[in-house]
Amino acid sequence: MPRAKRLMDLGLLALLAPVLLPLLGGLAVLLLLRQGRPVFFGSERMRSPQEGFTLWKLRSMHGVTNDHGVSGGDKAARITPLGRHLRRMRLDELPQMVNILRGDISFVGPRPPLRSYVVAYPQIYGAVLRMPPGVTGLASLVYAPHETRLLARCRSAAETDALYRRACIPRKARLDLIYQRHQSLGFDLWLVGLTSARVIGLGGGTGRGGVRRLPRPPRWRKRH
Repeated sequence: MPRAKRLMDLGLLALLAPVLLPLLGGLAVLLLLRQGRPVFFGSERMRSPQEGFTLWKLRSMHGVTNDHGVSGGDKAARITPLGRHLRRMRLDELPQMVNILRGDISFVGPRPPLRSYVVAYPQIYGAVLRMPPGVTGLASLVYAPHETRLLARCRSAAETDALYRRACIPRKARLDLIYQRHQSLGFDLWLVGLTSARVIGLGGGTGRGGVRRLPRPPRWRKRH
């Protein structure tokens, strides 16, 4: 991970921890009382084409024995009432502060993919994962809301997987590579600010095809 990006992550963590840690603790107690154990859910993601790690979230679904693949309409019935609220505000991702502290991910970058997709599409993810994955990013802000609506129509794990491979992976990869070409601390902070605004319900119209329109970004620095 670039040194400047790592320092930004640690600085933001130090700034936000006094607010986010009590919030995380309160939500963990609430989940324990309302849903029981486990409170946290960990699943393998990839930080590079070769190296995996455990990505942590607050549990927002009823568990099953063999859970795999991305979330689509086939998993909708498993989302708990409280989990639905957590997901809408992205509060289920608060435990990823631990992943940021460990250096598994950054605040900003491509969302860390499942190992099965990295193995299936080595050329795509070999390029995308040249930058560290993140909690939020350009693809998350622009395409993820459309992806959620798209996959919500799927009624089986096989249908979700096929649609994700065909429609979502290439589109998100294009956005991730745009971010990679223009990455800078200013761009990262701009994306963090937009994510915070979306979480509290500010900004974010949709363009053609339901894809999010973003405000004009800061001046992009051409990377060679």
